[in-house]
Formats: sequence, structure tokens, C-alpha cells
Amino acid sequence: MDERIEELRALREEARMGGGEERIERQHRKGKLTARERLEYFLDDGTFTEFDQFRTHRSHNFDMDEREVPGDGVVTGYGAVNGRTVFVFAHDFTVFGGSLGEVFAEKVTKVMDRAMETGAPVVGLNDSAGARIQEGIDSLAGYAEIFHRNQQASGVIPQISVVMGPCAGGAVYSPAITDFVVMVEETSHMFITGPDVVETVTGEDVGFDELGGARTHATESGVAQFTAADEQSALDDVRRLLSYLPQNNVEDPPRVDPRDDPDRRDDNLAGIVPDEPEKPYDMTDIVGRVTDEDSFFEVGAAFARNLVVGFARLDGHAVGVVANQPRVNAGTLDIESSTKGARFVRFCDAFNIPILTFVDVPGFMPGTDQEHRGIIRHGAKLLYAFSEATVPLLTLITRKAYGGAYDVMASKHIGADVNYAWPTAEIAVMGPRGAVNVLYSDELDEADDPETRREQLIEEYREQFANPYTAADRGYVDDVLEPRDTRPRLVSDLEMLRSKRKTSPDRKHGNLPL
Repeated sequence: MDERIEELRALREEARMGGGEERIERQHRKGKLTARERLEYFLDDGTFTEFDQFRTHRSHNFDMDEREVPGDGVVTGYGAVNGRTVFVFAHDFTVFGGSLGEVFAEKVTKVMDRAMETGAPVVGLNDSAGARIQEGIDSLAGYAEIFHRNQQASGVIPQISVVMGPCAGGAVYSPAITDFVVMVEETSHMFITGPDVVETVTGEDVGFDELGGARTHATESGVAQFTAADEQSALDDVRRLLSYLPQNNVEDPPRVDPRDDPDRRDDNLAGIVPDEPEKPYDMTDIVGRVTDEDSFFEVGAAFARNLVVGFARLDGHAVGVVANQPRVNAGTLDIESSTKGARFVRFCDAFNIPILTFVDVPGFMPGTDQEHRGIIRHGAKLLYAFSEATVPLLTLITRKAYGGAYDVMASKHIGADVNYAWPTAEIAVMGPRGAVNVLYSDELDEADDPETRREQLIEEYREQFANPYTAADRGYVDDVLEPRDTRPRLVSDLEMLRSKRKTSPDRKHGNLPL
């Protein structure tokens, strides 16, 4: 028995060392942790339980018979984050460059299956050279098995991908299907085809970072919702993200003991929205003062910055936040912001997270570029997402809500439960200036002083139509609030809506305008 125990310990040590000391050192020199070091940092101390530590590849191609390594390049299992179960897999770049083969894929899919069966999130730490060429079609089949489970798990359990090294070709599709992608600056890359192929095919001379680095995907493509300066910071972000999320789609998000008074009234809110209707301000100042102190966690902050999305808490309860950002393009909705908002709204709805919407929107972005690229179709995604949502929807109009964008931003007409406006709100078909130019074009043409008359008519229009009281009279907003009273009212409404039940017509699924 003693000999068998020693053999077991030796095998465990071999698996723990992965590709060996030299390759571990090479990983460290690149500023990267090993797969096991990442898991040790990410999970609560002493909670990791490993699966399939002794599995090795089955391939007999080329010289693979002489290169068996216990674990086959991926570490899998489960542990706890803040005391709650999380399933994990971590690519081991020190073993065959973290390349995926048949056994590697079986280990990952086993973890994903267990996560779905038990109703717990799955977090993948990606650091892989891609498909293992020596295993041919088995590698491609393995990727497809993973993709299929990503689809099956979507909307059932939270899926988070952390890209901590190369991720190319077919390997990028698994992170793309998951709910959130986190990338590490300088050391991580994602692309369908690398710089060499791009130059060969298109003639473009482009580097790894420009083509598929963290900054590119956070600011240009929107593929990554978070970037971090180092691996530890990336894993810290994932731990914080998980704190807002339920374990699965039939549980409610966890509540934390609030440090903030639910009845807190903030007199400073009244001074944030400028009197001048065209003057910008930072909507996150309002979000931060209405929600629990220091609870707002922005998602996709660098992409489509004219729309802010993220998680926060109201009296300790998690909520999703969607907010126009007047500091960027006046908060106008465009293709990128509509898509960003729609995906976030649908995630919150899938996982029982109430949505709090802050509105200051002059409309959709005009111009041939937006029209030709399909602003109609893409803008409809956000409309569709809010319309199909069954979670509690709370909406506050702080200033402008014009045209179709008023309807889209969680209006009463598409299913919002409670809708409020501040006295500064202007709710109308279009802005006063545009409306006057349309309604009084003939009168202005004949006026002795057209500009003076235009300003008079604009002021008359604003007093008659561009205010919240007409909408309140129709019941389209439930109340006009003093800004200081916003937080306690929303806290009360959220408690009231906690038992909300909404049924939809029987159907296989809707046809989202993709």
C-alpha cells in the first residue's frame, strides 16, 4: 500500500508540474501565471476539487506516444467564490501550448455538464494555441462539443470567459457565446485569423495588439466587456462580477447586507442636470447617488460609451443598470449602443435581475452611415429586449426623451412597471427646435425677424409639450419626483415588484432582429 501511495503522490506531482519547470519559468517571464496558480488565486482558499487529473491524450500520431502528460493541458474541477460553488477550467499553456485535443475537450465538457446539472456558474481561463494539429478532426470535434454546451448553458447558468493568452481561430467562438469576456492587457489576443494570414490575404500589415488585443476588443469590436492590467486584477473583476449574479436562472441574485440607508435622500441630485438642455453631464453621477454607495460596477465601459450598462444594488439587492450617457454624443442611440444594451438587458432578464433604466436620449443617431449599416435593425434589438423582459423594470427620465428613443428606453408602453420623471424631463416627439421648424415653417418664412420669432415659439413649445406633466396626465409616467426622493421611491418599488409574475404566449422562441 505504501508503494501505491507514493506512486499516487508522484503522479499528482507530475500533473501539478504540467510541462515542467522550464516551461513554467517561460510562462512567468511573459508575466503570466500557470493554470494552477490562476485557480489558486481565483478560488476561495482550499476549496478546489479537481477532475480527471490523470487523463492523458489518446493520439498516436507523430511523436505523441512519447509526450504523455497527466491532465492533457487543462485543469478542471470546481471550487467556491465568496462561498458559492463555481465550476472552472484553466488551459495549461505549458502542456502542448494549451492546445485542445479529444481528451482535453472531454474534460471541459464534463465540467460544463456538471455545472448545468447542479446549477452553478462556469468560468473558463483561456490560454491556448488552439486546436491540436496532431489530433486532426478530433480537435475540431472537441471544439464543437464545447460550443454546443455553451449554447445549451446560455440563459441557464452564468458563463464567464477570461482570456489570458492567445485565443485564435475556432477557439474564439466559445468565449463569444459566453455572457462576459475579460481580457488581460498586453498578454491576451483574440482573432479569427492572425496577422500573417491577414497580410497574405488582404495586404494589411497589422500587429497582434491592433488586430485582436484587449484594447481593440474593449473599444472597437465590443467582444470584451472588461480588461485588466494583469491577471490578478482580471480574476478580481470576475469575483466581483459573480457577486451580483445568481447561481442559475431559477434563483434570485444574492442580497448583501446594505451599508447604505434605503431611505437616504440626496439633495445634491437636483444640481446634476444642467438647466441648459444642450449641456452635457455625467449620468454615472446620478446612478452612483441613487444606488447603494460604491455598488455600481460598469460593464463594457470602453465600448459604445453613449450607453452605460452595469450592475449595482438597491438596499442590497442586485439590479442591472441601463443609462444614456449625455457626455458622449448627447446620449444618442446608435448601432453599437443598441446592441450593447440589448445583450445586457437580455442577460439580466434571463437571470432574474431587475433592470433600472435612466433616460436622457435625444433620439437615434442620424446619417447615411448609420442607416446603411442597419440602425433600424440594430435599434430594434434594444426595443425587442426591453419588450420581452419579464423582470421588474424601473425607469427614470432625467431630461430628454424624444421620439422613438423614448419608446425604446423601457417606456411604459413596452412593459415597464414603474416610470418616473424629474421636473427637468422633456418628453416629446422631437426637440423643441426641430418641432418648431416643422410646425411653423411658413410663419417663420414670413416673419420680419425669423430668429427672434423662432426662439419665442421654442419657448412656447417647451412650456406646453416638453415637460413631464402631459405624460403624467396620461399615466405614461407614474409620478414626477423631486430628485432627492428618487432612491427611497425606487427601493420601495423594487420591494413591491419582487413578487412580479408575467407570462408570455406559448412559442418555441421569438425571432430577435439579429
